[in-house]
Amino acid sequence: MNKPVTEKGDERVAENSKYTFTSRIHVYRAIQRMSQKELADLVGVSRQTIVQLEQNRGNPSMLLTYSIAKIFDVTIEDLFDFKEN
Repeated sequence: MNKPVTEKGDERVAENSKYTFTSRIHVYRAIQRMSQKELADLVGVSRQTIVQLEQNRGNPSMLLTYSIAKIFDVTIEDLFDFKEN
């Protein structure tokens, strides 16, 4: 069962979680000069899913996060900035 997720500024935080995170997918996408649609097609999701992740409005699955990290040849920690509250 998923815990509710709330906004905290530009960060996302799961209820009762001691961690927050912000997405840096847009940074790596810009470095590669890749459109949201191109990234979405490569990982098998809609462009809107990428938009939501870049705006910290999504809670991606580990498989999706791993797939995006592989495309940019970075770690999951490079894609998301995790902070302890």
